Amino acid sequence: MADKTITLIITRQDSPDSSPYEETFQVPYRENMNVISALMEIRRNPVNANGENTTPVFWEMNCLEEVCGACSMVINGQAKQSCATLIDQLEQPIRLEPMSTFPVVRDLAVDRSRMFDSLKKVKAWIPIDGTYDLGPGPRMPEKKRQWAYELSKCMTCGVCLEACPNVNSNSDFIGPAALSQVRLFNAHPTGQMNKGERLEALMEDGGIHGCGNSQNCVQVCPKGIPLTTSIAAMNRDTNIQAFKNFFGSDHVY
Repeated sequence: MADKTITLIITRQDSPDSSPYEETFQVPYRENMNVISALMEIRRNPVNANGENTTPVFWEMNCLEEVCGACSMVINGQAKQSCATLIDQLEQPIRLEPMSTFPVVRDLAVDRSRMFDSLKKVKAWIPIDGTYDLGPGPRMPEKKRQWAYELSKCMTCGVCLEACPNVNSNSDFIGPAALSQVRLFNAHPTGQMNKGERLEALMEDGGIHGCGNSQNCVQVCPKGIPLTTSIAAMNRDTNIQAFKNFFGSDHVY
C-alpha cells in the first residue's frame, strides 16, 4: 500500500470570526499512521487535492501519547484524540472537524477555557497553607485509592463535553469532567476539608442539575473514566448537602 494515498476533508476556519470552509488533501499512506502523522504531512507540503498551494492546517498537540488532551478533534463524526486514532481504523475519505462545543481559534484548534473555568468554579485543587514542610499527609485506604486513581486520569481533553447534549452555547452546564473531579478531590482525606464548598458549587446554576443523564460521556471518554458513576455519587452528595443546609450544619447524617 506504499503507493496509495489518504484523502482528508478538513473543516477549516481562518480566524475565530471568519466562516468555516472545507478543504480536501491527499497525503501518501504509510503503515501505522495516525491522524497527526497525516496532518504533519500536510504541514510539510501544504498543497490541497487540486494542486493549489495553501496554508498549513492548524491544530494543537503536545504529548503525542494520549496524556495531554490537546489534540482532540472530531474525526469521522466522533470526537477523539488524533494522536491515538490510526488511519487504518478509519473509513475514507477521512473528515476532520474542530469540536463544536468550544469556540474555534483556527482550523482544528479550539479554546477549551470553558472546561478550565468550570474546574475553577468547583475548586478542583487541594489548597495548602504556605510552602513549608507540613509533614506526611493522611493516607487513603487502598480500595479508595484505586478508584480515585481512575478519576485522576482525566486530561481535560473535552471529548465528554463534545458528546454531552447538555453542554452547548445556550447552556452554562459545567459538564461531566468537572463533576467527576469534584468526586476525586472530595475523596482525598485533605481535600475533604473543602468538600462542602465544592458541593455548594455543584448546586449552583450550571451545576449537577444541568445533567440530562444521556450517558454519552462515559461512552466516549478515551480514558474509560466512570463519569456516570461520579455523577450519580455527586447527585447523592449534593442532596445530602442540601439537607444539611436546610436543617443546619450541627446535624449528623
